[in-house]
Amino acid sequence: MFQAHQRGRGPRLLGLFAAAVLPVALLISPSGAATVTTPTVNPITLVAPSLLPGVPALPGPLSPSFTVANSLGSISASPDEGVQNTPVTLSGAGLAVNAKVAIEWSTSSATWVADVEPNTVNYLGRASSTFNVTLATVTTNASGAFSYQFNAPADFGGLHTIYAVVNGVEVAQGGFTLLRILSVTPTSGPIGTPITITYTGMGASLYTGGASVLYDNHYTGEMMANWTRGTASIVIRAAGPVGVHFIQVGNAISYLYLNVVQSPIPYTNGGTVDFHVTKDNGPPASVIDWPANVTATVSQVTTLSTAGLDPNSKAVATLARTVGPVDTLTTLNVTGLPTTGTQKLVWSTVVGNRVNCDSTCWAFNSVPLGSATVTNGDLSAPIKIPDGLGGWHVVQVLNGSTIEAQVPFYVKESIVAFKNVKGTIVSMGLATANDTTAGLGTGQAGAGSHVFKEGQEFTISIKGVGWTQLDNTLGVDYDNSYMGYGCGFNSNGYMVIHLRATGGPGTHLIDLYPMLYSLSPSFASTPYGMVPVLSYARDYPGLALGYHVPAIRFAITVIK
Repeated sequence: MFQAHQRGRGPRLLGLFAAAVLPVALLISPSGAATVTTPTVNPITLVAPSLLPGVPALPGPLSPSFTVANSLGSISASPDEGVQNTPVTLSGAGLAVNAKVAIEWSTSSATWVADVEPNTVNYLGRASSTFNVTLATVTTNASGAFSYQFNAPADFGGLHTIYAVVNGVEVAQGGFTLLRILSVTPTSGPIGTPITITYTGMGASLYTGGASVLYDNHYTGEMMANWTRGTASIVIRAAGPVGVHFIQVGNAISYLYLNVVQSPIPYTNGGTVDFHVTKDNGPPASVIDWPANVTATVSQVTTLSTAGLDPNSKAVATLARTVGPVDTLTTLNVTGLPTTGTQKLVWSTVVGNRVNCDSTCWAFNSVPLGSATVTNGDLSAPIKIPDGLGGWHVVQVLNGSTIEAQVPFYVKESIVAFKNVKGTIVSMGLATANDTTAGLGTGQAGAGSHVFKEGQEFTISIKGVGWTQLDNTLGVDYDNSYMGYGCGFNSNGYMVIHLRATGGPGTHLIDLYPMLYSLSPSFASTPYGMVPVLSYARDYPGLALGYHVPAIRFAITVIK
């Protein structure tokens, strides 16, 4: 493992966010009647899910509020900057004799902001706030002096103000600047080796809260540490050819700030680590890397509108399986229905797109799932999840046009399997391109293969892509170089991207990462948008809403 850190100081900046009004959306009631509405944006400051891995604890308990004395003494910190775990000595003098002094450390919280509508989720940016925690309580000596030793905590990076508080009054002040550590492990291995990059001391403010990752001077993506209190840990893969490659990490809102040492925040300078690609063992299998399996902290999810729900119904609906890819088989069970006879079962989803969206963007749509008979207020029926958009949906029980019960289901992204004439899987997600009119229905994906001639066009196929600003697009890296993105909204969750086999003979990697889509609707302050979010597994707003958007990894063999 290699470790590197940079030194420096600078002021802190607060992250801001703003909101605008959504474009008009066309909403469809269960009866099929269309109504045009202009929903307002209601920002929700998201609460981080509990049990996220690798989140540093607060350096101490929350401090009680205090006032400030008319004149302040100073606290000396030696050293006055360093990385986490640096031994630090605080010294103060000229205070009251034999007084109990609370040593307070200023810190921050940072989080994501979103707007949850019945038919979508809008990404609104981030927010941060500051507060204090108590490191310790010490007692001054007979001369009114004190000394306190501690190790610099794992926390957001940057300048932390330190307060000496006696009987609820601040009497002295100092500061310590927490610097950054970059670690990369391992530092050698064959093509496809998972590389863990850990970056500590990232800030809580907009200009210090993001970091750019480059691989051989090619932009790979962005990582943040809002919910992980300044410590980001991501995984990329070693790309060839055999030889030495360079991984660079530094301050960025999206793309690398190249002369940050001349900026007001020079301590965010990052570092560079060598990685040695040892050999080419051939392409690793296609895999999905899921984010942390955590519980959502926001109860609202898209398509859960109560419009049309029978106010007299006390029915309770459950599903045997509540999460899965398209075509998942599950069972719907409902108890306490106030009606009798045959009831319609429908799948609530949306149709539309974000292109040229001036007035009508997308609409609710009901997909028939069959029917079932109510017996003594109960209903049970097998359900097959439709092949369509990913994300949150609901299964509804309808008596005519009245919704008697509904229950949510989350559609996960999945890789399309390509089979030969015998039905045997020959490729997961990878295929040749079929650039004919006949191929339009399949996104012009052709025959399954992971071997392509240099320069040949090929495709990658994914199902279950969603429609919100959190899950409607995936950023595409080719050999750790960001190319662009694909979208699955207009194609009902089926996303086929077209690429060219380049880079010379051998193994080449394609990685698809979650992305914060910030173009339409566009809000005034939505940082980190339109680039691969490498820290998706632990610091992504969708996790608070129950969205589990993964990284999806492929590899091909290029031949002459």
